Amino acid sequence: MRYEVIWEIFNKCSGNQMRDVFFEEVETDDPAAYVAQRFKGYQITPEPSPQGEHAFEIDADGLRQRMTLTEV
Repeated sequence: MRYEVIWEIFNKCSGNQMRDVFFEEVETDDPAAYVAQRFKGYQITPEPSPQGEHAFEIDADGLRQRMTLTEV
C-alpha cells in the first residue's frame, strides 16, 4: 500500500511552539514495521488514530517526534 508520511520533530525550547515537518510518500505493507526500522533503537509508541491512518510517537533520546502514515 502507498502512504503519505508526515514526520514532525517538536522543538525542545519551552517558549517555541514551532516544529519541523517533513512530507513524503512510501510503499509498505506494514506501517509499524516501517517506523520501527526507520527509528531502530528508539522508543516508539502507537497512538490511537482514525481508520486508514497510523500514528506513532517517537522518543529519540529525549527529542519528541511523531510520524503519521495515511493511506493514499
